[in-house]
Amino acid sequence: MTASSSPREPGHPIDPLFTRRWSPRAFTGEAIDPATLQSFFEAARWAPSAFNAQPWRFVFARRDTEAWAPIFEALLPFNQAWATRASALVVVLSRTVWLPPGKTELAPVVSHSFDAGAAWASLAFQATLAGWHVHGVGGFDRDVMRSNLGVPADYALEAVVAIGKQADKSVLSESLQAREVPSPRRPLSELVAEGHFAFDA
Repeated sequence: MTASSSPREPGHPIDPLFTRRWSPRAFTGEAIDPATLQSFFEAARWAPSAFNAQPWRFVFARRDTEAWAPIFEALLPFNQAWATRASALVVVLSRTVWLPPGKTELAPVVSHSFDAGAAWASLAFQATLAGWHVHGVGGFDRDVMRSNLGVPADYALEAVVAIGKQADKSVLSESLQAREVPSPRRPLSELVAEGHFAFDA
């Protein structure tokens, strides 16, 4: 495949980091150094948020530790099949309320999911810079996860993130091997409009 036909060729000048980041499922299972993992969270810490409320929270587990099972067991079987070789699993949470400065009553954080998304993206890009890969997972039992981790009701369970070093796709099932390629993106003409809504349903 030539560069001009690559599904990861940007239509406008951007830093190569943005096209290098993708979400494989084939991981080596090797251990991740705690300091390396903390650097990913440090990048997420500096994400922007409305009113600087910083609603994101992360609960993590490294493989072969006691913290692993409560998170892993809440994944749907499809995701367990490949995430078992991840080096770490991270549950992304967002607090839905906050205490504004000078106030005595909690108020809703309307943008809690939006802000947590910014933090997750920052984590993903820092991992890419460090030579790791991350894969966001929406397929998990939220009731089980909430119970397993003791998550209070005023926190939303946004996603699980699998982190690992990329392995050869042969470690995956045959059906997943066919999907183990960087995905393309829609053209900007389908995503961006000036002045009014102009998108297909």
